Amino acid sequence: MLLEELLGEISSGRLRVPRFQRPFVWRPGQMTDLFDSIERGYPIGSVLIWETPLELPSLDTIAGVNIPSSAGGPYAYVLDGHQRLSTLYGCLVRRPHGSPPPMEPRVQEEWMWEIYRVLGQQDDRANKFRHWKSLEPPPENYLPLRSVLRTMDFLAYARKLSSSDRENINDLIDEGEELALRIKSYKMAVVRLVGSDISHAVEVFSRLNSSGQSMTPDQMVSALTYRADGTESLADRISSIQESLGDVGYGQIPSITIFRSVLAIAGEEDVQEARWDVLADRVKDRLASAVELTEVALRKAVDFLRDEIGVPLARLVPYNAQVMLLSAFFGVAGSASSWQRELLIKWFWSTSWSGFFAGANTTQIKIALEEMKGFAAGHADLDLSGQVARPFPDRFDMRSARIRAYLIWELQRFHRRLDSSGRPIDVVGLLARSDSSAYRHVFGSGPMVSNPANRVVLPTKAGMSVKRSLQDLSVDVEFEVVESHGIPIQALVALRGGDATSFIGERARFLAELERDFMRNVGVQLPKNLQGDADIDAD
Repeated sequence: MLLEELLGEISSGRLRVPRFQRPFVWRPGQMTDLFDSIERGYPIGSVLIWETPLELPSLDTIAGVNIPSSAGGPYAYVLDGHQRLSTLYGCLVRRPHGSPPPMEPRVQEEWMWEIYRVLGQQDDRANKFRHWKSLEPPPENYLPLRSVLRTMDFLAYARKLSSSDRENINDLIDEGEELALRIKSYKMAVVRLVGSDISHAVEVFSRLNSSGQSMTPDQMVSALTYRADGTESLADRISSIQESLGDVGYGQIPSITIFRSVLAIAGEEDVQEARWDVLADRVKDRLASAVELTEVALRKAVDFLRDEIGVPLARLVPYNAQVMLLSAFFGVAGSASSWQRELLIKWFWSTSWSGFFAGANTTQIKIALEEMKGFAAGHADLDLSGQVARPFPDRFDMRSARIRAYLIWELQRFHRRLDSSGRPIDVVGLLARSDSSAYRHVFGSGPMVSNPANRVVLPTKAGMSVKRSLQDLSVDVEFEVVESHGIPIQALVALRGGDATSFIGERARFLAELERDFMRNVGVQLPKNLQGDADIDAD
């Protein structure tokens, strides 16, 4: 089908996106690459459409544009191609009158649908499509893609370009006309699945996308357990749970973690790799009650992580399996007794420091889940034998569960940090906004530059390095500031002398010893070595 015909099907409401599809997640670069491929005549893949008399809940908007309701069956739904069609529709179709005015500063949800083709650019190897983020109008040679499908809109752009003082205006207009012709004449392959039921539709989708499925397991089960009575789908409920946790400032727990928590509370043994079609048939009658219980249990798990363990943000949880297992515990026990609470704290630190869940296979997760449920019911303890803490890491990478465990401990140990003037720093707020970049390098080069001991959370004035800020501390606040960041006197002396190796080495030994003291107090088996690698093992 011609692109224009396909987009017309969306505009009329005849072609819809089912709500069990994942949301629009493409990055701006992927969007411009799509149009670059179209201009060059490259294939951009097929679209899989399911035509059925069954009415499914579908999106009311695509790319921020309202879609009219279907005027009765039969219905057509996009099973594969949602990201590409949303990009094409959002960037090529004229926005309705009365759209809200631009926001200041502009956010990505607004400017991402405004793509321009730069006319007159000589390098044919480069991608000539650009987003325009500024509130200021783009240069005259920026052809808005929204003008290429409608002749009157293109003529209006051509007149505006002609009134400018640019050279070779005719060449630029010819270039724009050639682009418009290529987009108007471009055809996409459309695969139509006619009739059948939703299980067959999702089965076909799955097989066509056997490498790199765009639907996640929770969305597949959501589709296969769809009910026509208007009940919220599993994917909708999971999104609601994510939003509710975001509202309390904890950040977003991955949807797959919530899904596995639902399965665990629904009584499933294999929450990792069960076949989604068999799984959907087995749990469909238990999902509604399991989701209700999961929402309560997950909130209790988050409260435990934040209040008892000291994990201020979901981003810092070393392993997603820990969230699922804690949810399973509270789903069974409801609350933790004093002895259960103490053992859960030890379990969390032991599994975090030892890397117990690093690359854990299905069988190991099944055993851990069974053990956790038995512990919650009071039938057994948690077996922590053989879990030896890994050494203090020698490189900073927040993909590492060992680094995240270190950061959780460090945030507790140095809970009140001061800036260069002696004022308190909102470390958790900085982490929530800036993630790993909140931890800044002290020394920018050297053999140990990647060591965690070379990182501190210290906002500085524009253009001021952390190293210079620490070296220039006033004598009135100097020792109080460096102590709040876990910088011992020997490291401070090395810092003043510009000795990166000594500063990092002294601070690393100091922090490692403090961390080992904490391990002793919690009852975790100590590492054999003082320092070691921070493996990238987070799930």
